[in-house]
Amino acid sequence: MLEQYSDFQILYLDIETTSAYPSYFDMPERIRLLWDKKAKQINYKGDLKPMELFNRSGIYSEFGKIVCISVGYVVPNSLNLRIKSFYGHHEKNLLLGFAQLLNKYFYSAKHLLCAHNGKEFDFPYIARRMLVHGLKLPALLNTAGKKPWEIRHIDTLELWKFGDYKHYTSLDLLTAIFDIPSPKADINGSQVNEVYWKDKDVQRIAEYCQNDVIALAQLLNRYRGMDLVPEDRIEYAPLVEIE
Repeated sequence: MLEQYSDFQILYLDIETTSAYPSYFDMPERIRLLWDKKAKQINYKGDLKPMELFNRSGIYSEFGKIVCISVGYVVPNSLNLRIKSFYGHHEKNLLLGFAQLLNKYFYSAKHLLCAHNGKEFDFPYIARRMLVHGLKLPALLNTAGKKPWEIRHIDTLELWKFGDYKHYTSLDLLTAIFDIPSPKADINGSQVNEVYWKDKDVQRIAEYCQNDVIALAQLLNRYRGMDLVPEDRIEYAPLVEIE
C-alpha cells in the first residue's frame, strides 16, 4: 500500500514539547489545581505528588507547549530531503509559520503528514495548540467530520503494530533494528524540558528534533523497501529562531 505514495506527497514531522511554565509553582492557581487533578489520574500507584510529576506536564497539550516543529520533504528538482524547523519561545508564531508552510505547499487531498506516534501525539497536539491560540487549522490537520480513510496521516508506529494495539515501539528502537543511524546522539525526549527551561537552549532542541525527522523519513523508506537517503542528499534550511 505504501508504494502508491510519491515522495513529493509526504511531509515528515516531529514536535518537541515542554511544560508551559518553568515550575509547578509558576502555574496560575486555576491551572495548578487542574494539574493536581490530572496528576492523580496519571499517578496510578499514588506514590508521587503533583509537583513531582510536573516534568510530565509537557506531554499534555492542556498543560504544555510546543517549542519546535521540524519537518522534512523531498525537493522536486534536486530530490534532496530538505529539513526545516520552526522553533522558539513564542508558540503562536512558530505555529503560524508551520501553518503557512502547510497552506502553501501541503494543502491538497493528495498530500500526507507522517510522524511516529503522530495520530496519538504530534497531530492532535499541534491542532489543539493552534485552537488555543485562535488559529485556523490547515486542511491536513482539520479532521472534524472526516471518515478514517479521508484523513491523510501516516503513522510509522501504527504501521509497525500491524493491528497489535498493545504494542509500542520507539523510533529509536526501530532505527536500531533497521540499521538506521540513531536520532538520539545528543539528548533524548526526557531531557527536553530541562534543556529548554534551565539551559535556555532551544536551538539544541531544534537540532535534536531534526534528527528525529531524518530518522522518520529513513524508517518509512525501509517500510517501503527503498534505500536510505544518503547524507549528501540531506539539506538543511538555516536554523533561525522565530521571534
